Amino acid sequence: MQIGFKALEAQFGIVLVQPLRVESVIGTTRSERESPQRIQRQYPNVYRPADTFAGHFEFGLKYEEIHFEFFSRLFAVCGPAPLEQWCKAEPFGQYARRAGFFYEWFTGQRLDVPDLAGGTYVDAVAGDVYMTRTQAVRERRWRINNNLPGSPAFCPLIRRSPALGQALEFDPHGAITELDRQFGADVLMRAAAWLSLKESRASFLIEHEADETDRIKRYAHVMAEHSGKLEEPLDSGSLTLLQRGILGDDALRLGLRQSPVFVGQSTIRDDIVHYIGPHFSQLPAMLEGLRVFEQATRGREALARAATLAFGFVYIHPMSDGNGRIHRFLISDTLQRDNAIPSGVIVPISATITGVREFGHGYDSVLEVFSRPFMRRYATAYRFGEMRTYEDGMRSNLVFDAYENASHAWRYPDLTEHVIYTARLVAHTIQHEMADEARILVRFQLAQQRIKAVLEMPDADAVRMIRSIKESGWRVSGKLAKEYPRLEEKALALRVVEAVQSTFEDREPVPIIE
Repeated sequence: MQIGFKALEAQFGIVLVQPLRVESVIGTTRSERESPQRIQRQYPNVYRPADTFAGHFEFGLKYEEIHFEFFSRLFAVCGPAPLEQWCKAEPFGQYARRAGFFYEWFTGQRLDVPDLAGGTYVDAVAGDVYMTRTQAVRERRWRINNNLPGSPAFCPLIRRSPALGQALEFDPHGAITELDRQFGADVLMRAAAWLSLKESRASFLIEHEADETDRIKRYAHVMAEHSGKLEEPLDSGSLTLLQRGILGDDALRLGLRQSPVFVGQSTIRDDIVHYIGPHFSQLPAMLEGLRVFEQATRGREALARAATLAFGFVYIHPMSDGNGRIHRFLISDTLQRDNAIPSGVIVPISATITGVREFGHGYDSVLEVFSRPFMRRYATAYRFGEMRTYEDGMRSNLVFDAYENASHAWRYPDLTEHVIYTARLVAHTIQHEMADEARILVRFQLAQQRIKAVLEMPDADAVRMIRSIKESGWRVSGKLAKEYPRLEEKALALRVVEAVQSTFEDREPVPIIE
């Protein structure tokens, strides 16, 4: 016999985007089988709950995982009656109180139940099992500590799984401090401009856009100028500032979109849809919910906050253009805002996404954790009809018939896997990408010293020679020799090449006998 939340899901015919992970049944013994996507638990008969709404919901709260999308859909279907009956029968029961609180919070409708006059406050969700707000808000009506991390318009779920706990053990600030210890305290700060540019160039590759120097420099400037420095990164003024900085003043569309949006690809014959964003009328409330999350979770794990804000933003997809780059900006911004990385240091995560196969595939895969089941759920709910022009000037023929139904999924995504991915991405970027950049910078500085010991010259000329010799396979090209005639002297040219080559091969230069 199926029990708990799964029993209610079947009873009320609920179809979820992100499925319930826990399935509980009554059997002869207690056992558990777990996979990354599913947990099957069997309980002996002594655990059997009453076959009622209250019985199954209480069992779910006691022994299973909470699921915000499920709660939202269930309460929309079941209505207030079973909650009112339960709360009146057990006015001081903590599970009845939590259920009543959840109903009112998710639906915005007040149950016909009197306020509690006394009783001990209990947490809405367990802070050691889920990510919660830093300071709970006391709800006197239910004697509940409301520690939900968002608002009813947008509240992500982050489960403190063993994998998440392990990923969040990484200390970005400590890792960067260790790089400073290895390479010198000023190396990464001197590399900051290059890291910003590298992040910008890679970000355009992710968006499959042309490698245009001025656009790359614009995004690099936004990263360097605004990361960690905006008072409210998610208010409309800040988002417009970021968008304008990224796209330029001559961008065709700026501000929140006022038209349908889908993420996909166009072919000669048709458009392939990978994801459909929320209706534009929902955007202000959902962005406000994301902003509530940002404010309410300050002081919590920076990596978890960064991932949740960034991926929450990209699923809301609120801007008319530039969503992907703002999404990645929010990771750097949050890490700096939370002092998880030193001010002014850019962690080039986009370079890792584009340059490391594991994280490139992982980026697509983690986006599909939500988008793939979403599109399966609503595969027959969209079509392309008559083209029309919307208020923001966007022309679209996308028709989606399930905006209201899909809002349960958009507002309450489970972003646990996104946090795990982001923490691992940041760790790899600091420990490998940034370490490699620091190593290259140190070697480049040493190469300048060695080449100037052979032939005195301004820094700009030393840089020109080092780049050319390295790119030409450790030789003086004809073009370089023509530019610097002294390099036509064979012995001198050999000494200059050896000065550069030995540095990048991490060895002492071999004396050249003239």
